[in-house]
Order: sequence, then structure tokens, then C-alpha cells
Amino acid sequence: MTLYHNYIGGKWQPAHNGQTFPNYNPASGELLGDFPLSDQHDVDAAVSAARGAFAHWRRVPAPKRGELLFRVGELMKQHKEELARTMTREMGKVLKETRGDVQEGIDMAYYMGGEGRRLFGYSVPVELSDKSALAMRDPVGVVACITPWNFPIAIPTWKMFPALVAGNTLVLKPAEDTPLSALRLVELLYEAGLPEGVVNLVFGPGQPTGEALIHHPDVAVISFTGSTDTGRHVAIEAAHSLKRVSLEMGGKNAVIVMDDADLDLAVEGILWSSYGTTGQRCTACSRVIAHRAIHERLLEKLVPRIEALRLGNGLDEQVDVGPIINAKQLEKVHRYSELGKSEGATLVTGGESAREGELARGYFYRPTLFCDVRPAMRIAQEEIFGPTLSVIAVDTLDEAITVNNQTRYGLSSALYTQDVNRVQRAMRDLTTGIIYINSGTTGAEIQFPFGGTRGTGNGHREAGLAGLDVFTEWKVVYTDFSGKLQKAQIDS
Repeated sequence: MTLYHNYIGGKWQPAHNGQTFPNYNPASGELLGDFPLSDQHDVDAAVSAARGAFAHWRRVPAPKRGELLFRVGELMKQHKEELARTMTREMGKVLKETRGDVQEGIDMAYYMGGEGRRLFGYSVPVELSDKSALAMRDPVGVVACITPWNFPIAIPTWKMFPALVAGNTLVLKPAEDTPLSALRLVELLYEAGLPEGVVNLVFGPGQPTGEALIHHPDVAVISFTGSTDTGRHVAIEAAHSLKRVSLEMGGKNAVIVMDDADLDLAVEGILWSSYGTTGQRCTACSRVIAHRAIHERLLEKLVPRIEALRLGNGLDEQVDVGPIINAKQLEKVHRYSELGKSEGATLVTGGESAREGELARGYFYRPTLFCDVRPAMRIAQEEIFGPTLSVIAVDTLDEAITVNNQTRYGLSSALYTQDVNRVQRAMRDLTTGIIYINSGTTGAEIQFPFGGTRGTGNGHREAGLAGLDVFTEWKVVYTDFSGKLQKAQIDS
């Protein structure tokens, strides 16, 4: 058994209280190691280290900060397979997906590395003679990054890399289900030459570790990805001290399939979006809104493909669907299957745990499909975060758009059609932060803003140029070289 430590101020150290928690492989039950169960004392030390490093790091020229991120990207590229295998052992998704997870982190390293030579501000004309002005970005301070288990490399990089290139220092608290992936990422940051104290790593659950970060007076920004209920709590608590908060939360994403759609293409997109990562993505498709004219044909094509999906350990290249992350989440997914049946939906396939052979060692759930689902049913409204898909029949595009928009979430949606006029109407009327045309609900690229509306977020975006916004303050500098007092907006 391996005992791992926090990384604070350039030193590996156990939790002050000596407590630990275990990290298990959800596919096999294998113990991967024990990690520190950090409390207020450890968080205080990590924030203090970040605060101490801030004065130096903010003065490192932004191009140099960017060059360090390029080196991180190169190291991640060299260690891609190792990182992917660590991630698969830790959270279960299949290797082709964990390799993609690492690739997102590599892409973000290169993209934000380039921002070190941009970090665009702007200068525009001013109203007085012999005077100039410019607006520039300034770092905010110490950032707390609280990240989930489903993308344990990609999502930390979405937060850490823009924060770092902008000149902030930070404390990373990864999900307790995936601590080892975060540890390896931090090791590579320091291997690339990051000064000690700029990134600090503490392990532990939301209570007490996350709570201590949320309430710490020296944390200026909280960047959180997780459930909407937890995100709401983070926002409320952080508001007491006027902290800046970026929230990326839940989704109830839909694929709309119209009567003129390429059904074979739609099936491919639905399968990948619904059952990739075992449905454990904020962008996962959990609803198909199908035109009634093609509803039956779509099911005829979709059901055998679902039933052919292979469950198993994600380290096996032949496996399509890995395990649920833990026992608690497995129970939640099954409760929704029972709820769907009690609401009157028809269970077409799945709806139960898979316990045969090697699967009995892990948390496996059969890919599940319900039809005869009404839009108001709880399985069509609430985030399940598992391999469960509901099919809703509609008669028109307008009805489909209405059904799509009537949830508490607004992250991702997709439309399959050959009609350019329908595409334009969907682009205008779908109220989600991301829209895909003739593709599934997953597959965002890091050079564009990522995030959603309603209960999915609080207005901020991650990735793209927008990813810098929460980690920077605008500073405006006016320079008057007239040699006299000039009064803006005052009649002379």
C-alpha cells in the first residue's frame, strides 16, 4: 500500500491530523493508495504558501509563464499513456477516453501558453488632447480550484492553466475519488520548472477540506465544478466574503432527431454522448427528443447497438463502457431506473446492475433506455449522471425546442437534420451554452468558451479567451502628458 501526501510550499507532507482516506479502482476494488484527509490546518498552510508565492509569480513576465505551460504540455505528451492508465484505474472510463482527457490538458497547456504573449487588453482613443489610456489584465491573487472526478486531468487544467498564465497562484483540491491523477499533474508542473508555492495540492472531501477553502479569507477566487446543489452552496458561502466564484455545474442535455435526419449518424452520436464515460459527463446526452415520424425506426436502430455495448475494466481495449465511480452513485442510478418505471415510462433495456463474473468486483450498471417518457417526468428533468437515456416523442421542431429548454439546466444540446432553415431556428432558439449540429452533445474544444445557462453555471465560462476572465481584474491606466490639469467630461 502506498501512502501519498499533500504538496504544500514545495514539500510533500501528511495531513496535520494524521488521518487518511483510501482510493479504490471502481472496476476491481483494488486499493490504489491512501491519501491525506486534510483539514483547516492543512488548507491554511497551502493558502499561506500560495499567498507567499504570489508577489514573485505575478512579476514573472507573462511570456515566461506561458513558456512554462508549453513545457508542461510537452511533459504531458511524453507521459500521456501513463496518465491515461492512472486515470482509468482511478475512475474507470475506458482508455480511449482517458487518453482524450489527457489530450485536452495538453491542448489547454499549449493554448494558454500562447496567451502568455497576448493576454489582450486594449487601448482606444480618449476625449482630451495629449492624453492616452489603456486597459490591462491584472491577476487576482490566490485561486482555489475544486475539481470533479469525471475529468481528473482535463478539468483541473481548464482552471489552473489560465489562472497561472495570468499570474495567480493556487490551491488545488481534487475530488476524493481521483486524487492520484491530480498528484501526477502537479508533479509534472514542478518538473517543468514551476517555482515552489505557486501550485499547492490538498486532498480531502468537501467537508472539511473544501469548506475550509471556501471560507478562507486569503482565497480571492473559487473555481468549482460539480453538482448544482453543491455549487449553489459554494456561491452562497463565498458571497459572505465577496469572493469571486466561477461555477460549472449540472446538465440535462438532449439530442433532437428530426424526421429528415440521417438516422445512422444520429445513432452514432447518441451512443457516444449517452454511454461514453458511462454517462458520467456534465455534457452527456440523457434525453433524445425524437420526431414522431422516425421515433420507432430510431429505436429499432438504437436498441441493438445499446445492448451490444461491452462492459468491463477500462484497461481492456475491447471494452466500451466502464464502471460507475462508486457504490453511492451506483445506487443513485438504480433509484432513477425504479423511479422511471414508477412514473410510467417503459424500460426498453438495462435498468439493473451487472454482477456476472469479473463485473461483480466493481460498480457496473447496464446501459439503460426508457421510452414513452413525458417531458415532465423526473427522469427527463433531473441529472442522473449515469448510463440512462430517456426518449421523448414530439411532432414539430418548435415542440422539440420547447421540451429541450424546459429543464433547470442549459449546458449542451444537439440537432440532427438536413434542413438549413431548421438549423438556423435551432441556433436562435435553443437556450444552451453549447449547440451541436449533426453531432452528439459532447466534444467541446478548448479554444471556445465552455459553460451553460440556468442551473448549469453562474455566467462565467471556462476555456477559450473567456477562461481568463474570472482569474483577472481589469486595470485602466490614464497618462496625461499635456503638462496641465485637464478635466474629462467638464465643459470648458
